[in-house]
Amino acid sequence: MDNINQLFHLNIQVADLPLPVGISFYTFQTMSYVVDVYLDKVSVQRNFISFGAYVTMFPQLVAGPIVKYGDIAKQLESRKVTMDRFGEGSELFIRGLAKKVLLANNIGLLWTSIKATPIEELSVLSAWLGIISFTLQIYFDFSGYSDMARGLGKMFGFDFMENFRYPYISKNVTEFWRRWHISLGTWFREYVYIPLGGNRSGLMKQLRNLLIVWFLTGFWHGASWNFIMWGFYLI
Repeated sequence: MDNINQLFHLNIQVADLPLPVGISFYTFQTMSYVVDVYLDKVSVQRNFISFGAYVTMFPQLVAGPIVKYGDIAKQLESRKVTMDRFGEGSELFIRGLAKKVLLANNIGLLWTSIKATPIEELSVLSAWLGIISFTLQIYFDFSGYSDMARGLGKMFGFDFMENFRYPYISKNVTEFWRRWHISLGTWFREYVYIPLGGNRSGLMKQLRNLLIVWFLTGFWHGASWNFIMWGFYLI
């Protein structure tokens, strides 16, 4: 609607609708379940409580990782909760909490301060310091949330996939995206890229498939043109 208003010089009001918490995550998870059942990769879940637990699983509902039904189908029916696993989960949760509270939040204060500085007053050193602080903030923020989710899941007997694997030590962009938000990249690869043909039908179709995947990746991060252009840039 914002684009239509700008293109045609209109003033159509858009209702500011409150969206449910975690809508993108449980939408992706429900879609993966439907597709996998359709393709006979998993059996139909006839227990409404088990299906509801999968869709609205509170440890990872807000910030991921994105959990595919096939990965935890057996765990929904049968899992072990032991003191050892609870201890491992607690350790992982505390590690994620430290990333978020001690590192991301405090580094974020530096980024916020530099961002608020008028650009004509910024020195080169301050600008680079802001870039680095923002880079570290988003990593410790997202990976901290994911570690907390994985830790909580382990406390209750669930094993969620690792979502971040030291992405900033990557040697190239391809390797970076194999280490950053792994569950998101895996979802798009399995449910968009491969069904479109992947790299099996020649270079042009491969480029088309990459274009679609990265457009959707950018759009998922935010419904605005800067995110969409960012997605296209990554191609």
